[in-house]
Amino acid sequence: MKQLLLAVTLLLCPGLIQAGKTVDFVLVKKSERRMFLIKNGRVLRHYDISLGRNPEGHKEQEGDKRTPEGHYLLDYKLEDSAFYKAIHISYPNEKDLQNARKKNVEPGGKIMIHGQPNGNGHLAKITQQYDWTSGCIAVTDKDMDEIWSLVEEDTPITIEK
Repeated sequence: MKQLLLAVTLLLCPGLIQAGKTVDFVLVKKSERRMFLIKNGRVLRHYDISLGRNPEGHKEQEGDKRTPEGHYLLDYKLEDSAFYKAIHISYPNEKDLQNARKKNVEPGGKIMIHGQPNGNGHLAKITQQYDWTSGCIAVTDKDMDEIWSLVEEDTPITIEK
């Protein structure tokens, strides 16, 4: 249905998608604590982020408090999570699953880009000063509203060191 709607929109309004607001790629640079929203190779927006409590290295197993590194999709949105809006990252991918099997561990999951814990958005000036998530990427609620409006489901995301 989504593909049909996109095809009809392109047919009736060919310039709309090109001029639209949605981004076609998200890049996270963990070492810089920054996330970039990119369209047509150009950075449209960037955000300061917080990561998992144990940010160094790639997520290897459930409970390690690491934010994964690699290529994923932002595959669905949640308005009713424990945090102010959330966009799911498709971790674990096949490579992550293979690595977990080799180590005989669970890879973990439910990695998201999200805002602050519900009801605590006012604390973002404090919480965004350190890495506090269980492996997710956290932003302020205000930033999450903007990200939510610019990122569609199935947008690719790359998370780098």
